[in-house]
Amino acid sequence: MTHIRLTSLAQSLPSTVPFVGPETQERAAGRVFDARLGANENVFGPSPRATEAMAATQQWMYGDPESYDLRQALAAHHGITPDHIIVGEGIDGLLGYLVRLMVAQGDAVVTSDGAYPTFNYHVAGFGGVLHKVPYRGDHEDPRALFAEAAEVDAKLVYLANPDNPMGSWHSGADLVKAMETLPEGCLLVLDEAYVDCAPDGTAPVLDADDPRLIRMRTFSKVYGLAGARVGYAIAAPELITAFGKVRNHFGMNRAGQAGALAALEDTDWLAHVKTQIATARDRIAEIASDNGLTPLPSAANFVAIDCGRDGAFAKAVLDGLVARGIFVRMPFVAPQNRCIRVSCGTPADLNAFAAALPLALADAEKA
Repeated sequence: MTHIRLTSLAQSLPSTVPFVGPETQERAAGRVFDARLGANENVFGPSPRATEAMAATQQWMYGDPESYDLRQALAAHHGITPDHIIVGEGIDGLLGYLVRLMVAQGDAVVTSDGAYPTFNYHVAGFGGVLHKVPYRGDHEDPRALFAEAAEVDAKLVYLANPDNPMGSWHSGADLVKAMETLPEGCLLVLDEAYVDCAPDGTAPVLDADDPRLIRMRTFSKVYGLAGARVGYAIAAPELITAFGKVRNHFGMNRAGQAGALAALEDTDWLAHVKTQIATARDRIAEIASDNGLTPLPSAANFVAIDCGRDGAFAKAVLDGLVARGIFVRMPFVAPQNRCIRVSCGTPADLNAFAAALPLALADAEKA
């Protein structure tokens, strides 16, 4: 009998995904969610110009393997050169390529305990050894991350700013100062998926040629193109060129490239969505406060809500919401798992959440 000859590393890994999708939960429940408030998608949608561009795209052609037009536009947008930019299948895809480039079996990598699990998934997939530091005051702790990186001789250290799942953030100036302690030979992977939602000054002002840093950006959040899977990274040209060694050169679909280009050009729609997100954050905070819960300050397109107890109670609240057709998520690790995380939604979405939350809390009290 022929057996599947997996590598020893693959044999050691669980067959899993970092997140259980809402569609999986809907199939299990036999119903569609009334409000999809768990995946940090932009329910306000992409620019109409992006939608039109995607619809007009001739799908019989492969996407441009160089994403030339989009890289040119992004370079002009950021005031850098196209050689500083790589476009890929969302930040998730780019993280996978980066880890493949830099992490061999046994190499040390540092992240925060409870931070974005997809990064950890990629590190495990290439045999890296994760070292984790706790959050400090619901914020990722750059100085502790960099100190741990020095201790274990890490190749990569991951930091999201603003943070997912807590929505907290550091000023760009504070990050620049903290990077003075980043050890030699360690690359900071700065995930800026939510930076377009954040206050001015959140993004650090650093030269794109800085060899200590790679910045990850996405069209999935404020630009509303999560389904198109378009992300990009900014780094020194030497590192960007290295992506050509491992990336899927035809991984970018042509419609996604066209949609991202049109979305980038529609600054009026971007401003409109930012206003919608800010309004929704305020409404989520109001709903939480009305129910005796504490909304945490957020610079992202979601709000973490402190349920006031432990993870078991927060999970009971989450389960009560899901049972009533409201899809939300929660942090995985204590003490952040005392919270549920609610994505920004339409007024109808948030009205449904407001109606379901007191009932879910009452159920959790009885559990």
